[in-house]
Amino acid sequence: MVVLIKIMDENTIWLMEQRINRTIEKLEKNNMEGYYAKDEKEALDILKSLINKGESVAVGGSETLFQIGAIDFLRNGDFNFLDRYAEGLTRKEVLDIFKKSLLTDTYIVSSNAITENGELYNVDGNGNRVAAMLYGPDKVIIIVGKNKIVKDVDEAIQRNREYAAPANAKRLNRKTPCAKVGYCMDCSSEERICNEYTLIKRQGAKGRIKVIIVGKELGY
Repeated sequence: MVVLIKIMDENTIWLMEQRINRTIEKLEKNNMEGYYAKDEKEALDILKSLINKGESVAVGGSETLFQIGAIDFLRNGDFNFLDRYAEGLTRKEVLDIFKKSLLTDTYIVSSNAITENGELYNVDGNGNRVAAMLYGPDKVIIIVGKNKIVKDVDEAIQRNREYAAPANAKRLNRKTPCAKVGYCMDCSSEERICNEYTLIKRQGAKGRIKVIIVGKELGY
């Protein structure tokens, strides 16, 4: 029985890696670079190889970045890190970081979903995260867990409505219907976090966007 379980695990890993490889191939066709990391450590190692000392760096709101150790790495590295999570920041100071983030060398973030066709689907509350992904920073590094891969845009939309949005609203203690019932109700709440919807089908500047797909479940 133990041997059988091991074989099943190996087969599951193989299936996952095939799906990731197909997604990376499509990303390349869409002018985006793709990387596969087996776990959080490999993801952080790849991230380290993609940014240079002295660069100005900012991040979008992301639990994934905390999970792989990216925030601690940036805080302790030789970078001009615009730390939106620094203690004691006022709301005005945070908003100022959002604006300055558009002019950084490197912007690091996650994505709500990535399709097997190599498309990036995101839903934002303020728009600062998706704005920087679309335009501004010279380099955008996106880190996603295997759980963010979906078949197509329809599945990406469904994933956000049924999982990502209510989970994030709950995490942020928002007073929204989805934080109570666990699914999107397309509300008009003042605390709604789903306001800016974007789909990146292709990157105009070849290689500007780099996507690290991790073989673990990370983030929301």
